[in-house]
This record gives sequence, C-alpha cells and structure tokens, in this order.
Amino acid sequence: MKIIQTENLTKYYGKARGIIDMNLSVEAGDIFGFIGPNGAGKSTTIRTLLGLISPTSGNARIFEQDILKNHIEILSRIGYMPSEAMFYHGMRVEDVLRLSASLHGKNCLAEAHHLCERFKLDTKKKVEELSLGNRKKVSIVCGFMHQPDLYILDEPTSGLDPLMQKAFFELIHERNSQGATIFLSSHILSEIQHHCKNAAIIREGCLIACDSVEKLTNTKARRITLHGISSPPRLENMKNISCTENSVSFLYDGNMKVLIAELNQIPITDMTVTEPELEEIFLHYYTKEADLI
Repeated sequence: MKIIQTENLTKYYGKARGIIDMNLSVEAGDIFGFIGPNGAGKSTTIRTLLGLISPTSGNARIFEQDILKNHIEILSRIGYMPSEAMFYHGMRVEDVLRLSASLHGKNCLAEAHHLCERFKLDTKKKVEELSLGNRKKVSIVCGFMHQPDLYILDEPTSGLDPLMQKAFFELIHERNSQGATIFLSSHILSEIQHHCKNAAIIREGCLIACDSVEKLTNTKARRITLHGISSPPRLENMKNISCTENSVSFLYDGNMKVLIAELNQIPITDMTVTEPELEEIFLHYYTKEADLI
C-alpha cells in the first residue's frame, strides 16, 4: 500500500517557485528520507501534503485518500513535527499537551507522560522559558503521543543534543517496528544514511532522484590522500581536490592501476584510501553541474 503518493504536485507562491511536478511515492512501513539543501522545497512539500497550504496544480493522496477532500480524516492519523516548534506564550508544557490531546480527540495523556519522562521534559515550565531543545521535545511529545499511522517529521533533530537525538531515533524505530510509516525530512545526510530505507532528493523544487539509500550512496569513487607532496598528480577522473603544504587529497573514480603507475613516478611518503563521505556522494545531486562522482 502506498501511504503517500503525489502526481505532478506543484506549488507556486505568486511567481516564486515552491515545488514543481512532484511525483513521489512512499510505501507503508517505510522509513523514508526526504533530502535537500535549505530552500529546496522540503517544507513546502510537507505543508502541501498536510493541507496547510493549497497546491497550485497536481494532486496527492495519503492513506489512498485525496489530501483536499479527506483532509480531516487524514490528519487524524498523522503525527507532525514542524521544523520550528512554536507554542502559545503563557501556557505550561502540561497545558500544551492537554490541548494537543483534545485536538486529537484521544485519551493519550498517559503516553504523553511516558514520553515526557523518556525525554526528561519538565511539564510545569512555561513554554517561553524553554530552550530550543526543550521546545523540540514538546513537539516530539505532541507528534507522537497519539500513536499515529504516519509520522511526518520536518528537520526533527535540530536543537536536540546528541543523547536526545539517539533517544529520538530509538523512538522512531520502535514506532516503525509497530507498523508506522516515517517520512523524515532532513539536510543532515548521516541521519538519512543511518536510519532510512529509501530516500528522495529534492533540488530547486524538483525531485531529482528517488531510490533505496543503498543505491543512492553506491559509488566506485574513493577518497585518496597522498602525503609528502603539495600538488596533485596529473590524472583524469580526479574531483574535489584539496592541497596542503604536505598532502594532497582528492576523489578518484578511475582505474586504480593507472593511479598506482602515476604514484610510482612521484615522491609520496604515505597514502590512505577511504570511502568518500556521504556529503561528497550527495553533493553532485545538489549542484547543477552534476559531474562529481
């Protein structure tokens, strides 16, 4: 079953581009990553799916229901975390949670209490007294306490310290193992690599790649670092070259025999060969001249 499906979904803000002809499909039970640099259209896509803004053209379905015609029914089964957590001033955390529970129409305060303990959240504090990280914790509890079928999470870990990030992803995997689908928007590529099964990459409002994370990150390129020299060898198939007074580093996706033959001609003192960083692999999706790997 396809939990999310869009067909040529497009959103313009006047003449300004939001998203263009978005064709996206997310299967039930997936942890799906939605990747792109800031301003690529990730939040616009999410807000359109949730009915917070109306599409200019195209259509989308969630739980095989039209997002416009079945808006209320769809939202009742979604847990949403916005990229920025904002709450009414003057309310205590416990007030926010009671309000959220009432909006869902469910008795979920016991689960809310459990999550507050898990994330060490003081429910007696007023929201304006909270740090960014603690506001994010409130957002987590509001989005998770009603145990929905689909979680739509927009940059969910910003502001969380490493321990809370670990606890957050443990929670995600628990809910996924219980049958929930996760749609995770992020520009932190390591989060996608470590936690998502499939992913889509968006750039300038357009979907440019969609596949398993394993296939998206598959490359024959290697990061080569040569010590004892300060200028790069004369080789084809070198990208992302950086030089210091005593070393040269570059991505290489050419023939290794050719590389070794060239290195025999230059006075290197040591060499390391490593897998490229995930950021390097995805960088070519982010740039118009996509020839890095």
